[in-house]
Amino acid sequence: MSPLARLLVSSQFAFNVGFFAVLPYLADHLSGSLGLGGWLVGLVLGLRTFSQQGLFVVGGALTDRYGPRPVVLAGCALRVSGFCWLGFAEGTAAVIGAVVLVGFAAALFSPAVETEIAREAVCLEEADGIARTRVLAKFSAGGQAGALIGPVLGALLLSGGFRAACLAGAGVFALVLAGHWRLMPRSAAAPAARRERVDVRVVLHHRRFLALAVAYATYLLAYNQLYLALPAELERSTGSQSALGWLFALSSAMVVAGQLPLERWAAARLSWRGFVMCGLVLLAVAFVVAGVLSPLGGLWASAAFVVLLTLGQMLVVPATRAWLPDLVDARRLGLFTGALSSLAGMVVLAGSAPAGALLEMGGLWPWLVLAAVPLTGLALVPGRAGERATPATTRTAEGVQGAGGG
Repeated sequence: MSPLARLLVSSQFAFNVGFFAVLPYLADHLSGSLGLGGWLVGLVLGLRTFSQQGLFVVGGALTDRYGPRPVVLAGCALRVSGFCWLGFAEGTAAVIGAVVLVGFAAALFSPAVETEIAREAVCLEEADGIARTRVLAKFSAGGQAGALIGPVLGALLLSGGFRAACLAGAGVFALVLAGHWRLMPRSAAAPAARRERVDVRVVLHHRRFLALAVAYATYLLAYNQLYLALPAELERSTGSQSALGWLFALSSAMVVAGQLPLERWAAARLSWRGFVMCGLVLLAVAFVVAGVLSPLGGLWASAAFVVLLTLGQMLVVPATRAWLPDLVDARRLGLFTGALSSLAGMVVLAGSAPAGALLEMGGLWPWLVLAAVPLTGLALVPGRAGERATPATTRTAEGVQGAGGG
């Protein structure tokens, strides 16, 4: 990979190390050390999700206007400030302010980094013939490696208290800030659209993007059941959630070890549309298999659910990111990258409560209804994605669609 690509993949790893060293332990800190009620803990966590996922479109638009470098630097600085504030916050208002700041920081640097890795992947494909999905698969694997290591680091740091974990997380982001200040090229911060007025209406008028975004949202809603359906199934089948951490670790380890081999296999056989559709099918199968195996008890249903759901994610995510630069106007790639996450986040927010109510029913039917979610997305995936995801074919089959928009 190019030096810029290596920097961005390393950044994603470091972001997740710092993030997961702190956030998995936030709910326990709020309810235990600070004594907040359950509804208030839920509100704080919801505000963090909204300030991050819901505002990705802001970070994406700023990336288009000013380039990724200043947006990444600003996001890292805010994350350092947010973690330091969170470590010392005691009152409810202070905690909410710190958590919102932590979330908004990610709404800046994440879409900036995702936009730039997509652009760099396209450049490497055109210059050296490296499939863009290969670079984006490494990006996903780097992030999951951080998600695997971060909670372990956080657990070790918690012996010194939650404040120590927060300050360590702030230290990680301070190093990332210094690294980007030193290594991220200024030439990357010169997109053609920096002097154009940001107009979010172009997103709403781009039908093919909206179709892909809704399909991606069905993936994210399905994948989010790792945090809702999986704990419920473990509680029902084993009487506890003690295996939950191990299953999360299994999911992360699968991405770290298997993302690149799976990408190589799929890129030789599938278009980007095929990547996404196969991934959505695997997500649907995960719910069906979990529902069928659930009566057996033990970990069978939960383990199968995690494996199949993770395989679906490993296909959908890099292919969607690879497809986006050819689907939308290159000058507004940041805006569309942010909008993709924001729209998906709103769907997850709207769908989580009905999914939770559905799971309370028990039995096979809730699993089958949830399986219909990614199958709905299957019908929305845009067509004309090219015959293969390899560089030569994607250029000939999709190059004419590049900057045209809707």
